[in-house]
Amino acid sequence: MESNKIRIAGLTDDSIVDGKGFRFVIFTQGCLHHCKGCHNPETWAMDAGTLMDITDIEKKIESNGLLDGITFSGGDPFYQPKPCAEIAKWAKNRGLNIWAYTGFLYEELLNMPEVKEFLDLVDVLIDGPFILEEKSLLLNFRGSKNQRVIDLNETRKQNKIVLLEVDDTDK
Repeated sequence: MESNKIRIAGLTDDSIVDGKGFRFVIFTQGCLHHCKGCHNPETWAMDAGTLMDITDIEKKIESNGLLDGITFSGGDPFYQPKPCAEIAKWAKNRGLNIWAYTGFLYEELLNMPEVKEFLDLVDVLIDGPFILEEKSLLLNFRGSKNQRVIDLNETRKQNKIVLLEVDDTDK
């Protein structure tokens, strides 16, 4: 894949459900987790979706002056860490916070050197596979009870996993 391109399943420029605040969401294409009951199974194929210039995505983000941050979802953005890191770095330089969803556990990502640059830019990580048996519509920002909403800035400071308080109805 060209270094200035990312394979996406779609973009949403005004989400309030994919992280705190008003968010731009990049749904990356490609996921090998194949979770039973996945919300976005059409994003699984690694070679489907649309190959898009990163600068075109950045222009779309820049045109929305109301954003609090951007969210990388999918698919799984950690299968495309380099273009995601490029967009995240650009966004952080503009004062936007970064959320990312992944089917990997945080501990697994720490052992994947190819994702380090991207992971280091993420402020909040929702980790873990979607587990249908643990699905709950009462959870904020995630689909199943096993998934964690990790405050990565505090996690890095304290050198231990720190969860972000998200006011779930289902506790």
